[in-house]
Amino acid sequence: MDALYPRLLVTRFADCFAFYGAILPPFTGAALVKGTPEGPYANWDVADQAVLVLFDRSMMAATLGTAGSPARPAAPMQDSAMLVFRVDDVDSAVDLCLRHGGTLAVKATDRPEWGPNLRTAHLRDPDGHLIELQSYGD
Repeated sequence: MDALYPRLLVTRFADCFAFYGAILPPFTGAALVKGTPEGPYANWDVADQAVLVLFDRSMMAATLGTAGSPARPAAPMQDSAMLVFRVDDVDSAVDLCLRHGGTLAVKATDRPEWGPNLRTAHLRDPDGHLIELQSYGD
């Protein structure tokens, strides 16, 4: 049984499927075990443990009876969650994300005030979810 089953609710399912299908194998070693770009569900696992699941937002809204509610607030707001990937090389990881539909939020930056030899970058997936890429150099 999975201890944690992170599931992102997405509106741009095919775009997110392509994005995570490109970055999860090199970042985490995860393999697609279920799903197609058409949706409404896909999951990537490592050793039979869920790494990430995508689920079509409209299906969850229909289940919850919230289909008439806005998917996103009208005004900008602060993020409430973030996916963090530890990678070997932040700069090449940023490049991979950008080539597959991610958008840069904050360029790769050394952050010694956060941790020794820490380098991070912040991006958004095609649906706008915040992602941090991080590495600890020597």
